[in-house]
This record gives sequence, structure tokens and C-alpha cells, in this order.
Amino acid sequence: MIEVKELTFSYGRDKQALHGLDFTVEDGEIFGFLGPNGSGKSTTQKILTGILKGHGGRVSLFGQDISAAHTQEFFRKIGVLFEFPYLYANLSAVDNLKYFSSFYPKEQVRGIEEILEELEFKTDFMKKPVSSYSKGMRQRVSMARALISNPRLLFLDEPTSGLDPSGAVLFRRIIEQERKKGTTVFLTTHNMLDADLLCDRVAFISNGVPSVNIRTMLPLMLWEISEKSPQKKWKRMKKDTTFVGIMSAS
Repeated sequence: MIEVKELTFSYGRDKQALHGLDFTVEDGEIFGFLGPNGSGKSTTQKILTGILKGHGGRVSLFGQDISAAHTQEFFRKIGVLFEFPYLYANLSAVDNLKYFSSFYPKEQVRGIEEILEELEFKTDFMKKPVSSYSKGMRQRVSMARALISNPRLLFLDEPTSGLDPSGAVLFRRIIEQERKKGTTVFLTTHNMLDADLLCDRVAFISNGVPSVNIRTMLPLMLWEISEKSPQKKWKRMKKDTTFVGIMSAS
């Protein structure tokens, strides 16, 4: 589904954001892309979704090089939840979703009220302007925007940010439901609980490099959901171990 080789990116001569990333994401899995704030997670997602140009290395999605993949057909296959809600503040949730869904074929689009109900959005706010919403309500509308086109590939950047505990549980359940439908999920986060509960595999990044000392990231554990069992396989590591690239338990 996604293949990245020697990915580099710079925001100028003195700010190299990515330093040669290598990873693959398989069809139908939830892939966690983890790292601290400012590590290059969002930059990588913006490259994969076509927002940032001028990268180095090779990136392919749906079996096509990224330069050829960013067509109207490509964008109809993906859904994106950005780190910060990108919504029209003077429009309601319903009107925002009507606008964004207009970019897709009618037969591909989910019902607006249906998806807002699934996200437990308050019905009395559906036709009020986004400017009157709380952060959690805006996050729900943003998730609805990402899901409304029934995407094959879903990019989620800190999906549970701004949600209360019950809202976070709801979002995790919805992400699991998407995986069961066959949707591939690229989950960008620094939330270790989300990674623990959702991801089949995880990769770590720090300062744009696919290498990180586990002492700064985890309680000395790595995980992967077994294909044969829903139970986690935990593997305890030494304190001074440094890991490169994708992490999974054997």
C-alpha cells in the first residue's frame, strides 16, 4: 500500500526535517508512526498525502510513484484527519460535510447524519457554526470529513487529541471498525496508549531519523498484534538498546 525508501525533506538550507526514512505499510493494517513533537511525523504524512512537494528518495502509494499518484483518482481513495481541524468556522458541521463530500462521486459518499451520529456528535449543534464548537466537537467533524468518502487509505494525525476519555474510546472503536472493513490506516501519534491499543506494527522517528533510544519513548517494551491471536505479544528490551526503523515482536 505504501513504500518509502530513503525519504528526505528540508524546509530550507538550515532545516533538514527528514534524513532518509525507510518503511512499508501493508494493505489492511493499522501502522503506527510514532515520535516526539517536532520529530518529522506530520512532515512525513504531508508528503504522503501530496501537501508537501520537493522531497528526496522514493515514495509509492497504491503501487504508483507519488509523483504520478496524486491525481483526482488518488485523492478519492484517501481520507485525512489533520493534526489541527481544517473546517470553515462560519459553516455548520452539516454544511462543512456537504461541501467536502461534493468532491467525491455520490455513490462513494456516506450519509452525513449517519456518520455524525456514529461519532456521537451533539444533534442540537449540527446546524450551528463551527466557531461555536468545543475542540472535541471540531475533532469529531474533522474525523467525519476524513471518513465520509469511504477511503481505502486513511491518514490520521493525532486522532484522539482534544477528546475526553470517552471520546478517545469512541475514536479507537471507529478506527478498529475501519480496519475490519479493509481500510489501511496510517496513524501518526506520540500517544503510546493509542499505539498500544490500535497498531499492528509501529515505526519510530526522532529528529527526522528512523532511530530512537527506547528509554526516551517506551517503558522498555515493543509490541505487535499477532495475526493468529488478538492478544499482544510483549517483548522486554534492555535499557541501552537503540532501534532503527520498524518495530515488531518476533
